[in-house]
Amino acid sequence: MDQATRLTYFMPMTPSADLTHPISRHDPVSALRDRFLDAALDEAGFSGWFPASLDRARLAAGLSEGEAMLAAPRGAIDLIDAWFDRAERAMERAIEACEPGTKIRDKARLAVRVRLEALATHKESLRRAAIYLAMPNNAADALRIGWRAADRAWTSMGDWSTDFNYYSKRTILLGVHLATLAFWLQDDSDDNAPTWAFLDRQLSGVMQFEKVKAQVNQLVDRLPDPLGLITRLRYGPQPRP
Repeated sequence: MDQATRLTYFMPMTPSADLTHPISRHDPVSALRDRFLDAALDEAGFSGWFPASLDRARLAAGLSEGEAMLAAPRGAIDLIDAWFDRAERAMERAIEACEPGTKIRDKARLAVRVRLEALATHKESLRRAAIYLAMPNNAADALRIGWRAADRAWTSMGDWSTDFNYYSKRTILLGVHLATLAFWLQDDSDDNAPTWAFLDRQLSGVMQFEKVKAQVNQLVDRLPDPLGLITRLRYGPQPRP
């Protein structure tokens, strides 16, 4: 019996267990993190994501200091990360439920909209999370979380590219999402119609992926071989075989 089989075999058979992976998403640590996060979202809307706020959230969630440390060793970063992961899972489900033949542009619009709507119940907490992530010492985590969202969206749309298109597509979608997020945080309308109109304008301007892909491929085809250039610079022209 291999390790994965042993882990699955001895896993408690609970209704919520996700047995598609050897270790369930609903493990005890995740349960603690969910409790901590729910309390932190209520608290952060008033006092941000700072240590004193998280300590109040910990008490509200009924967690000991040890349980809180186990659930979120890095404090606010881990909780914000888990919150965004929730939104991204909702985004993935929405994309995967699209009808066959749905255009990439429509899927991209859905990805951005569903992720924002999943965060909308705690909009002020999200505004404060954005401020927290904008701090210089959190820049690397902010980029990692944003890139992950774009990557998961494209993967759900069926994109498994590993070449230059992998980076260009995700960079473009990340830019659209960040711009829409900034607009949405200032949108006080009841139905967010101005935000969705803004999103449509963003997509109309940059989401012509197939056209961009063709143009980039043509440009790359005309570029010299970088390895060949380096070889010639270092060793001089090489004889033909």
